[in-house]
Amino acid sequence: MADALAAHAAKRDSLVEALRAARGGDAGPVALAKETSNLFRDRAAGERRRLDVRGFNQVLAVTEDFVEAEGMTPYEELARECLAHGVMPAVVPQLKTITLGGAVAGVGIESSSHRQGLVHDTMLELDVLLGDGRVVNCTPHNAHADLFFGFPNSYGTLGYALRVKAKTIPVRPYVRLKHLAFSSADRYFAHLERCLRESAADFVDGTIFAPERLFITLGHFSDSAPYTSDYTYERIYYRSIAENREDYLTTHDYLWRWDTDWFWCSKNVLAQNPLIRRLYGRGRLGSKTYTKIMRWNSRAGVTKKLERLLGLHSESVIQDVDIPISRAAEFFNFYSKEIQLWPQWVCPIGHAGRNFSLYPIKHDWYVNFGFWDVKRTREGHPPGYFNRLIEEKVSELGGIKSLYSDSYFAEDDFQRRYGGETYSALKRKYDPAGAFPRLYEKCVLKA
Repeated sequence: MADALAAHAAKRDSLVEALRAARGGDAGPVALAKETSNLFRDRAAGERRRLDVRGFNQVLAVTEDFVEAEGMTPYEELARECLAHGVMPAVVPQLKTITLGGAVAGVGIESSSHRQGLVHDTMLELDVLLGDGRVVNCTPHNAHADLFFGFPNSYGTLGYALRVKAKTIPVRPYVRLKHLAFSSADRYFAHLERCLRESAADFVDGTIFAPERLFITLGHFSDSAPYTSDYTYERIYYRSIAENREDYLTTHDYLWRWDTDWFWCSKNVLAQNPLIRRLYGRGRLGSKTYTKIMRWNSRAGVTKKLERLLGLHSESVIQDVDIPISRAAEFFNFYSKEIQLWPQWVCPIGHAGRNFSLYPIKHDWYVNFGFWDVKRTREGHPPGYFNRLIEEKVSELGGIKSLYSDSYFAEDDFQRRYGGETYSALKRKYDPAGAFPRLYEKCVLKA
């Protein structure tokens, strides 16, 4: 551990020197040079001071209580190291390419969130690189506690996480899954709330294929398994939910059950076709490959050109929204009428007891609805039409949405929902020179 910490300190000092050397120039705002990104919104062109943080990808320590790692460590590596010690990060986001620092600066969620909250709820400590080159250590109780509680959902507009210490939980070798089927949204969400209050399962999430085909999946750790399923190549996990009432996975494969098919979005790159799937090969099936294809298509515009030829109008509707559980059925009824993109992911969130200023959680239980697809219609709509409908409904129901994809809030509404004066005070204190864009500029104006 001592050697890893010494190597981390040397990298940190070198990065600080690079940032300070760039200060005072006219090279635009600071941005990261890195391998991957899980943001799903285009960014405006413009010159930026690129900080190369690709080397900050090492796990520094693992104990039965916490994992300590550099900010660019992908969860694939983080989980591998933790599992080797008989633990897992308390919340492991669904895609292998998500980084620890990215999940803290954004909003990370998974099926352990009913007990553990969001990724940032599991955070114990972090080091943040500020725009003036300082590195500050933040804990819930030290002089930088305001940044500790203000960093989540800041998306790199206050600084960058160089080192994070986060909670771990013990694991067992296997996870036994039970898929419960429902045909009524009211019964579905009532049963989901009952499961949460009983807190009997280690993991809880859901998959909805249509308004009358709803499934809750309960996962329990197990020391043994009569068999294990393999969804890393020819078989597709999300399809198994409607086909099986019980299933067993290794804990490793459970954590990454969604990654092979990017939930179900692999259909957009033809990877659910058995022949094409075999051409990809096991090694290229996953979020890393699909993200590269998606970003190429965004630049080349192949899909847009094809849609125009077919007379279709399209809008990307890629969102995660968190709705108080008492209003979840209302949101689902709205979604079933206005959006109708299936399947849909459901993941409950429990309030972990701490309040983070830029992502305020006010209720005991929320339901995250995740949907990632393109809405295609014959009739034209104003830009952002369907995403705006979603934002309005989320606001009406007292919910909150993640900011990793397109947002359309008016600035005063945005400030009211995401920190307001608290964020402004943090910006004045930790980035007075404006090395980083403001949150509204980055997440709505796409600066």
